[in-house]
Amino acid sequence: MTPAYLVAQLEIKNREEYIQRYGLPILAMFEDVGAEVLAASPAPKVLEGEWAGNWTVVIRFPSMQAAQDWYHSAEYQPLKELRINELTEGGSATLVEGFDPVALGISIFP
Repeated sequence: MTPAYLVAQLEIKNREEYIQRYGLPILAMFEDVGAEVLAASPAPKVLEGEWAGNWTVVIRFPSMQAAQDWYHSAEYQPLKELRINELTEGGSATLVEGFDPVALGISIFP
């Protein structure tokens, strides 16, 4: 099973409030679905292009289906609404499938 990664770039209003009201409850939810926060930073190092927001997070899910099921779950919807309507001033979230060279027909061994 190929993992999936959620990359979110957010403009949070108040970091302490965001962590207490959204971050802590979501960590328990992630444990239940087998997801893991790999990186979270208020100041990522931008190498190219524009990067808006004051919070970036990378989360690994066991699969694309697990990530989509979590994102659309009834349990997550109140937290999603809280994040969008109260705790942030915008941002973006993207799901990407993990890199599987075998699935692409690429052999890393001669």
